[in-house]
Amino acid sequence: MVIENSIKERVQLFLKRNEANMGTTIGIKFLKISREEMIAEMPVDERTVQPFRVLHGGASVSLAETLCSVGAWVHLPENKTAVGIEINANHHRPVKEGGKVTGTAIPIQIGRTIHVWETKIEDERGKLICTSRCTLAIVNIER
Repeated sequence: MVIENSIKERVQLFLKRNEANMGTTIGIKFLKISREEMIAEMPVDERTVQPFRVLHGGASVSLAETLCSVGAWVHLPENKTAVGIEINANHHRPVKEGGKVTGTAIPIQIGRTIHVWETKIEDERGKLICTSRCTLAIVNIER
C-alpha cells in the first residue's frame, strides 16, 4: 500500500485499529491513501453481488463513500471527522461475479466544513463501471 509520508503515522494507527466494519466486511482493501488520491479494490463476490450475480450498485456506492470519507479524514485534525451527507452514483456497465473492481477518489473541494469528492470505479479491464460524487460534512468528534 502507498501512504503519503506526511500522514503515514496517523494512517498506520487508523489501519491498525480498523476493526470489522462495512468496508472490511465487503472486502475493501486500500491500495493508496493520500490527500490527493485514494485508491482501493473490492472483490465482486457473494458479499457484493445482487441476486443476478452482478455487482450490486449499493456495493459500488459503499466503496465510493468509504474512499471519500477516509480521504476527507486525512485532511482533518484529530478532533474532527467526515460524515457523508449526500452521495450519487451512475452505474455505467455491469460486472459479473468473480474478479474485482478498483475505485479511485479525488477531492473536488476541500473546505473547512464541507468536502466534495469524486470517485471512478473500473473493472479489471480498466472499463469505467461507476462514477460517484460524495459530499461530506466535517464535524467534531464527540468524546
